[in-house]
Amino acid sequence: MDIYLINLARRPDRLAAMSSQAEKLDLRLTRLDARDARDSDMGTIDQWFQTGGPLGEIPRGDKCCSLSHRDAWQRLVDSGASHAAVLEDDVVLKDGARFVLRDTDWIPKGIDLIKLEHYGPPGQSVLLSDFAEIGHGFRIARMHSRHTGAAAYILSRRAAEILLAIPRFDLPVDHLLFNPNNSTAFARLQPWQLLPTIARQQDFIGDKSDIEGWRVDLRKFDLTYARRELVRFGYDLKLLPHQLALLAAGRARFINVGKS
Repeated sequence: MDIYLINLARRPDRLAAMSSQAEKLDLRLTRLDARDARDSDMGTIDQWFQTGGPLGEIPRGDKCCSLSHRDAWQRLVDSGASHAAVLEDDVVLKDGARFVLRDTDWIPKGIDLIKLEHYGPPGQSVLLSDFAEIGHGFRIARMHSRHTGAAAYILSRRAAEILLAIPRFDLPVDHLLFNPNNSTAFARLQPWQLLPTIARQQDFIGDKSDIEGWRVDLRKFDLTYARRELVRFGYDLKLLPHQLALLAAGRARFINVGKS
């Protein structure tokens, strides 16, 4: 399976760190040049995004990150392969990655998107159903609640084609892929979660992401911030009846992905 590593040209240190991890795991990475928010022409970047969206304004860094992922999706489609893995250059991989990222034989037919990472706090829980064993101590389960972060995932060519057909994005890439509350693409992609996870972003361990600085102004507490958070809360409530129905019927349960 091709493993696309999204890497900023000005971060050779991250490329070296990722290459070192891959060598130890007997994996081969294909580097893709990330869009850089410092250098990119924002007129060209903005044309790919709606002026408004469910989560409000998308920061410049997140826009460039999202288009970097889009470049990876296009690379998969152009390759003709059935699946590819996409990694950001600030993830720490566990030893189990050697099995998960080695080939596609273990991926059940009809599954188009598998999240490989644990994102968020240690106690992050996700509503999951349809648990399936895939070997080597791993299983996958279908996602029914938000678990953002897009630093490590596998997608099929079909999923890439669905995503590439979106004319303009209204969400950052991680919400587009893994947030059922406000992503219209989520229902078509039907993402699954790998258990246990094999990746964790470095900013949860130590260093901060390069795009973090572009988010600072949007996190200042003011009227705009408060309005945006109320809108987000409204989206979070939208799927609550469906999620409660799944729980009541015993068809799904919350799993702490940090401990699975």
